Amino acid sequence: MSKKIFSGMRPTGKLHLGHLVGAISSWIELQKSYPCIFSIVDWHAYMGEYEQSKGIKENILDMAVDWIACGIDPEKSILFVQSEVPEHLELAMVFGCITPLGWLERNPTYKEQLREITSRDLQTFGFLGYPVLQAADILLYKANAVPIGEDQLPHLELTREIARRFNHLTKKNIFPDCEAILTQTPRLLGLDGRKMSKSYQNAINLSDSADAVRANAKKMITDPKRARLADPGHPHECNVFESYYKVFAPQKINDVQEWCTKAQKGCTDCKAILAEELVKLLAPIQDKRQELLAKPQRIREILDEGRKKAGAIARQTIAEVKEAIF
Repeated sequence: MSKKIFSGMRPTGKLHLGHLVGAISSWIELQKSYPCIFSIVDWHAYMGEYEQSKGIKENILDMAVDWIACGIDPEKSILFVQSEVPEHLELAMVFGCITPLGWLERNPTYKEQLREITSRDLQTFGFLGYPVLQAADILLYKANAVPIGEDQLPHLELTREIARRFNHLTKKNIFPDCEAILTQTPRLLGLDGRKMSKSYQNAINLSDSADAVRANAKKMITDPKRARLADPGHPHECNVFESYYKVFAPQKINDVQEWCTKAQKGCTDCKAILAEELVKLLAPIQDKRQELLAKPQRIREILDEGRKKAGAIARQTIAEVKEAIF
């Protein structure tokens, strides 16, 4: 059976390098071989940003621009905004009726977010039910493969459980099992060594200017054991080496290892060299961004075309669901 791919991102802020290596690069490759549906999931953004949601609308356009600038091709893939296809919420309602509360409360990602993000009140029904809407997003298009990071595996397993429970209760085989397509790049850590996240403000954004990239690179936490310039470094214990050089400048890792372990360069110089590699990497993406931003109406046309295509699939699925349950 040919894979049908679904994935989405929340428009809660600027996209960063973690999104590029953790998702977008994978999407670009997948669209070459499989039918792909990529959604800007603004309802998911509202779940966590309901107290300050006015920026979501602007972020939607910015996200679409970033996706296309990086190489997502609207001629090959369906790109659309989640809230413009109302069947997402309709299917989430159905799934919410059959999903046991215990399945949601044991979700490790939910627990981590409550623990780590203290600036917002996430003790809400909507945020607890985040994986239910996520399951609806995927299963509405009967996707059987989802490109995700390891931290999303519990959500995908819950999606499979919901699909199986619905099929069992209705005695219909409407929804397929969906498999994970894990990114080949290890999780990219943020400037501070934590998970790279818009919420933690520890990222280098795809839209950052060259000066901003250089300034952010200076903030990176390096080898904690290297106190002085004359001290030999430990590159395999350094976030700059493990998370950045290996991913974005692999041609330099032998040089970096030598100058670090032999104390030939300091961490400041090492980060400055990395910054120039990142500036070169982002330059073509940012040139394409400027072209797209000059024609915002074309971006809206692409999203409208995607809405029509996604909506046709969604309406068919909802018709099958209603026939099965009523």
